[in-house]
Amino acid sequence: MAEPTPRRNEPRLRPAPLLFEPAEATGDPEHFFDLESIDDPRALFARATELTVAFRAAADRALEFQAMAAAQLADPRRFDRLTTADIAERAEWTEDYAKKMVEFGRDLMRGGEGRSPVDPV
Repeated sequence: MAEPTPRRNEPRLRPAPLLFEPAEATGDPEHFFDLESIDDPRALFARATELTVAFRAAADRALEFQAMAAAQLADPRRFDRLTTADIAERAEWTEDYAKKMVEFGRDLMRGGEGRSPVDPV
């Protein structure tokens, strides 16, 4: 399981950069960030580990933005607010998970330490 994302008062560690794949490489299912071309197992392990950390950090950060957006969409002050059932349907979540994400997002927007939402799977 991924480690919690550092909060706003802690400095964020910068993971390895995620380099975009060239368009011609994305068509090859065996191609993944040029890892298949690395012959040295130590170098392969190091780069694969960098990518793993970078993807986890990106996923954690995206989850925080997703939670804040869900909270904004559910804001009762909005004339076009969505119900948690609507949010759940759009994100392919359960309604219980959508409620937890909305609360997590509200907590993040208040500047709280936040609680990690429950895994949707």
